[in-house]
Parts: sequence; structure tokens; C-alpha cells
Amino acid sequence: MNFDLTATIVFVALFVFVTWVGFVAARWRKADLDQLHEWGLGGRRFGTIVTWFLLGGDLYTAYTFIAVPALVFGVGAMGFFAVPYTIMIYPILFLVFPRLWVIARREGHVTAADYIRFRFNSRLLALAVAMTGLVATMPYIALQLVGMEVVIGALGFDTQGFAGHIPLIIAFIILAAFTYTSGLRAPALIAVVKDMLIFVTIFAAIVIIPAKLGGYGAIFDAVPQAKLTLTPPTGDSLGNFSAYVTLALGSALALFLYPHSMTGILSASSGRVIRRNAAALSAYSFILGLIALLGYMAIAAGVDKNPLHAAGFERYGANFAVPALFLDMFPSWFVGVAFAAVAIGALVPAAIMSIACANLFTRNLYKEYWRPHCSDAEEARVAKIVSLVVKVGAVVFILAIPTSYAIQLQLLGGIWIIQLLPPILLGLFTRGFNAHALLLGWAAGTAVGTYMAASRGFVSSIYPFEVLGLTVPGYAALYSVIVNLLVAVALSPVLDRLWPQAEPLDRAPIRR
Repeated sequence: MNFDLTATIVFVALFVFVTWVGFVAARWRKADLDQLHEWGLGGRRFGTIVTWFLLGGDLYTAYTFIAVPALVFGVGAMGFFAVPYTIMIYPILFLVFPRLWVIARREGHVTAADYIRFRFNSRLLALAVAMTGLVATMPYIALQLVGMEVVIGALGFDTQGFAGHIPLIIAFIILAAFTYTSGLRAPALIAVVKDMLIFVTIFAAIVIIPAKLGGYGAIFDAVPQAKLTLTPPTGDSLGNFSAYVTLALGSALALFLYPHSMTGILSASSGRVIRRNAAALSAYSFILGLIALLGYMAIAAGVDKNPLHAAGFERYGANFAVPALFLDMFPSWFVGVAFAAVAIGALVPAAIMSIACANLFTRNLYKEYWRPHCSDAEEARVAKIVSLVVKVGAVVFILAIPTSYAIQLQLLGGIWIIQLLPPILLGLFTRGFNAHALLLGWAAGTAVGTYMAASRGFVSSIYPFEVLGLTVPGYAALYSVIVNLLVAVALSPVLDRLWPQAEPLDRAPIRR
């Protein structure tokens, strides 16, 4: 990989600009950032437009921009499961989360674990929710570095060894500084810049690249037939069909349970803003479909056959497909713009994730177990410090652990986070669950999901479930949460008699 000076200058200039935006955000809608809800939730004052950019920047990360087309490039049509998955999440957002927002605003909740503590009056269940969120999010933060590392390497920098990680370390020092100073306001403003760069990059790509490759017909003709369709079912297996469906459904059920997704939702100014975004955010699903097509374009362009990219593919595998495609198809200055979009796309979700982890630790561990009477200022100060520790931990994580292991841990993150579905989502609509039964269901689902991933050597999230002689390959997260739900439903009436839970703190009717 040759060093590209022009692309690097454009990349650095845009990075410096968003750094300035991050620090300026501290004075945007100025408030007392020594209050946790102001620092960690933006004062719950983000309207429809800001929330649209914030949630878009939060959910569609740098790793998504790199990994989705990489999956299409590597395995073909299976990679398009991300499109129906992102379509299904918005009805869930519309129906469920305005109700959660109302309760959180009324009671001053900052995290999902706050709500669980209030709703079920169970410290252990709230602790399980908080710890699951923290553990599932840490590798997710680290994986944002993967996307950034790929584009830095594509610019011509050597990213191997400690010296090669210096650009990443500098980027996360900058991220830590403006997050500490500005809180959630920083990624909210930077998300606007990030999305504008992404839109420009994608729309240029879908027009210019096909024109250079002879049109979309020529692109699809160049893709091997096996990568254009899913493997059909056989007599004893549903093949890729069941894997595709369960990946889409399981991912949709899990996404808004992540702490960073919850933080973006709770920062909205009203439930009406959330409903509007449930409709408007579907535009991102269209964008994601276009991003996925870059994988087919990379196949048609033969980027993996270009000797100039051999080192990149050897180092990053299929994740290098999109950077290689842009290097081949665009002038250096536009490559700098596109790569900056990816890097900034890593900063926004990483900032929100670190803030979400800080909120969880401060509210549900520090305040709940160590300093129950701490002041608001102390609470905010601890959260700011923890947000720094989380970022340092993410950098150490990616430096010390091979990328392949980080990806495998992120796989576990999806399996673990979906176990919060019964208490958070279903608990909003029924009071029939026993807190102890939910805790046992969470433990059972977590154990089963971890076993399924382990049985696959932590290299795949698809588990070959067998029933009546038929193999049904499916997303382990979905299978495990079904076990979780069955345990919770079966044990709730039994434990209501044998082990009654504490009287719920939430006795008021839930209104929208």
C-alpha cells in the first residue's frame, strides 16, 4: 500500500474540523454539565432532526460501513440480511420506546437498568441488566477501531505493531477529550457532519462506480451465481433461508437493547420525537442497501486481484474490499473524504457507547452499591472519568487482542444483549412477570447462547438446531432468547407463590 499524501491531507483536515465541532458542542444549548442527565443525555432536549442524526450516527457505525459490504463481498447474498433487519427495527421503536421514554422522563431514569430497578424493585435484576450492557458494549467500542484502522492502513500507514497504532491512539485521545468536555452534545453535532459525508460518499459511489464498470447489469453479471442467491433448502436442512430470517429478526430484537441505542432514545425531547424518527430513520435502510451493493461492485472491479492491494487484503481480509474499491475508482482528494466519513463514523458511536457505559456504571454500580447518597456533581464527575476509562480499555482491548477475537466477542455481545428483551420490552406491557423468574430466564438464555457460540468455536453466530430430523440453522441469539422467555413465563406463576418478589416501585398506570 502506497502512501497517499493528498488523501491524507483531506482526511486530517476533516478530522481536525470535527474535533473543533466536538469542543464547540459544550456551548451548544448550554447547560450545567455537572448534572448527569445533561452530560449523558443532552438534557433530554434533542428534537426530531438532531435525534435523527444522533440515532443514525449511533446505529450505522464505521464497522457497518466496512463490514456489511465486506460480508457481501465474501459470502454474497447472506450479507443483505442487514437490510430487512434495519427495516424491522423501526416498528419496534415506534410501538415500544415512546412508552419507555415517558416512564424514564417521569422518574428521572438515565439507563435501562434504572427502569428495571424501578419497575421490578429488584437490585439483582437491575445489576444483571447493567453488567450485560457493559460487557456487551466494550467489544463493540473496540470494533469501531477496526473500521478506522482499515482506512488508516488504506491511506498507506503501517498499522502493525505499537507504532502503527499511534494514529488510533491519537484519535481516541481526541475523542476522550471532547466527550469529557461536551458529553452527548459532541456526538450529536458530529453526527450531522458524519452523515453528510456518508451521503455524499455513497451517492457518488452508486453513480460513478457503475458508470466505470459498465452499469449495474455488468456488475451483477460479474458476480458468481452462488453469491447472488441464498443456498436453497435441502431435504433435511433449511440451509441459508432459516439463517437469513433468524439473523434479521434476532438482530432487530436486539439492537435497541444496547446501552448506546437506549441513550440515543432517552435523549429525545418527547415520545412524539421518537415516533417521528421511527418513520424517518427508515431512510437509513435505503442507504444501507446501497452500502451493501459496494460488495458486489468490489467483486466486479476485481479489487482482490490488484497486486497493489495484496498487503491490504492479507492484513484485513474482506474488510479491505471497500477501501480498495475507492482507491481504484476515485481521485485521491475524494478518497480522503470517503475515508474521513468512515473514521468519523467510528467516533460518533464510540463516543455514545462510552457515555452509555459511563451512565450504567455510575447509576447502577457506583451509586447503587457504593455511594447511594452521592451528589449530582459527584455522579456526573464519576461518569466523565469512567467514560475515559472505557475508551482506554477499548484501545488496550484492540491492541492486546487479535481482531478476529474481538469480532468473536462482539458476536457474544449480540447473544448476551438480547437476553434483556423480556424484562425491558415485554415488561413494559405486562405486570405478569416475576423478577426472580426473569433473572433465571436471563441466566438460562445467557448460558444457552454462550454454549451455542462455543460449540461453533466462536467463529459463527449460526447454530444448526435440529428438530424431528430437520436441521434449522439459525441465529443463536434468537434461539437463546426463546429459552429465556420460556423459563420466565413458566416460572413466574410458580415463584409468585414460592418466592414472592418485593412490591414494585412502579404502581402508576403507564400512559403514552
